[in-house]
Amino acid sequence: MPFSSNYVTCAGREIHYTEWGAQHQRTVIAWHGLARTGRDMDELAQALSDRYRVICPDTLGRGFSQWSPDPGNEYRLEFYARIAADLLDRLEIGRAHWVGTSMGGAIGTVAAAGIFQPQLKERIQSLVLNDNAPRLSPAAVERIRSYAGNPPSFASVTELEAFFRQVYKPYGWLSDAQWRRLTETSTRRLPDGRVTPHYDPAMVRQFIDHPRDYDLWEHYDALRIPVLLLRGVESDLVLPDAAAEMLERGPGTLGLARVVEVPGCGHAPALNVPDQLELVRSFIEASDNAP
Repeated sequence: MPFSSNYVTCAGREIHYTEWGAQHQRTVIAWHGLARTGRDMDELAQALSDRYRVICPDTLGRGFSQWSPDPGNEYRLEFYARIAADLLDRLEIGRAHWVGTSMGGAIGTVAAAGIFQPQLKERIQSLVLNDNAPRLSPAAVERIRSYAGNPPSFASVTELEAFFRQVYKPYGWLSDAQWRRLTETSTRRLPDGRVTPHYDPAMVRQFIDHPRDYDLWEHYDALRIPVLLLRGVESDLVLPDAAAEMLERGPGTLGLARVVEVPGCGHAPALNVPDQLELVRSFIEASDNAP
């Protein structure tokens, strides 16, 4: 088995994560998007696990992690940063690179900035933002909120897979086997026997109770580490003007920020094909070797 499945208590909540390349010292945290699970990072983790220990958490309320008993206060970036701080402590990770898709990138940004959790500021070595920026398109946020807050249910897993293929079409190319794995690792069965996506619908409270949670310029401007933005060319969430502004603020003013447009994708590139994997790998390795 190329990875192990594990559970750890962080901020008083049980968090599930997979671990790849456990024999290595150098570490990468790979954090998934809003309504997804850590298994989305399988291809990336496998590609990096020859040199890096890769930790892929399920966020609170997603996958096999515990659902929050206090959705209004805990489904928010500040609490996710607290979970991240505990995760690094529990796993005895001194420093790590961070790769985050969408919400996972936002968590990485607030973690690395150290405003919520000062002890994290010097522990994040580099940051890959997979279609995430300090300013997001309000229309796209509303689109995501509309489907994430009301997950449909289906009589069969085959029907659920068809739904995923449609809603996640902007991910770009996935093989049939990858679509099947995405589905099977994102499915939970309801008491009536139907199947639905594997997350707590209350996690969408983040957008209701904390409507400005993703306005992150204050955190981005505090970064002093290498940052790579992978922007899907067709993304409706990260607009070109936000990407351009990232090069003129925070780490961009220090020559530490880079933007790469990923063809054939919207929100967000699946990080599952060689070109995308090589972009991430080369960036992390260059950050490792930086003075």
